[in-house]
Amino acid sequence: MRMKRHQWIFALAAAVLLLSGGGLLLWRTGFFASLGSLEEMQAYIARFSPFSELLYFLVQLLSVIIAPIPSNITALAGAVLFGMWPAFLLTAAAIVCGSVLVFWLARVLGRDFADRLVNRKISERYLEVIRRKRDIFLILVFLFPFFPDDMICILAGLTDIPLSRFLCIVVLTRPWGLLFACALGGSAVSVPLWGMVLLGLLGLAVFLVVLKYGDRWEEALLRRFRR
Repeated sequence: MRMKRHQWIFALAAAVLLLSGGGLLLWRTGFFASLGSLEEMQAYIARFSPFSELLYFLVQLLSVIIAPIPSNITALAGAVLFGMWPAFLLTAAAIVCGSVLVFWLARVLGRDFADRLVNRKISERYLEVIRRKRDIFLILVFLFPFFPDDMICILAGLTDIPLSRFLCIVVLTRPWGLLFACALGGSAVSVPLWGMVLLGLLGLAVFLVVLKYGDRWEEALLRRFRR
């Protein structure tokens, strides 16, 4: 019991430091003001050279904890500055670490911590499904773009899913969307102008389809899992 209390105190201190300190750091350094465009995000990261990579890692880590920070946008900016693979490795490492960290904090601190970060409506919508369907549901959540995956990492910590299994699922699923964003930002493939136009139109079409039908697909999957 004594060790458990020490663990709880440590987790609480870590949560307070990350939420308050991380949010204050980003605000004071102008991060939130840079979210208006990709160019502003690039300029923000480049300002901290030669420690740009470290700042980039911290921003991506905090994107999981202090939602909603769009990690795909920062991945695009990072790929332009550092190249595809350095940006991807930094982003993937940060997202995996952040996912495991919020999972562990929710496991140690319990529902009170989760309620401070996750809307009650989202919690009621997903928590029971995560408890019942476990691995397969988490895999789908992390692969499809219309789920609030960062918040679901927190809710997963309230279940009995082992940390090692959760880590395995995150490593195998979450980096794929980040890899695409980094490849796009890093121009990993040489594409002619007409090809870039087609890719842009395709990306716009996918975005609009997900925007319009994402809620329906999400609800359909949830209904199937609740049966």
